[in-house]
Amino acid sequence: MNHRKKLTSHQQSDEQQHAASHHEAQQQTTREFASVEDMLRHDALHTPVPPAVAHRLQESIAQLPPPPRSWWRKVLGG
Repeated sequence: MNHRKKLTSHQQSDEQQHAASHHEAQQQTTREFASVEDMLRHDALHTPVPPAVAHRLQESIAQLPPPPRSWWRKVLGG
């Protein structure tokens, strides 16, 4: 005896819509990048920096000495 469940046309269309929406969701999450730099830029834009790390970074930057004056500013007196 065959106990397979017959799908009505409504059930088939629901399953097709679900499969299509699932396929679209997978396509939206997949990205291809031209280079590693592009991937890192994308990641940096979409990854929040933890507050503790941001605070430590600001402290480190504040301790750096100012850059030396460029030669053209010394010559032109700027």
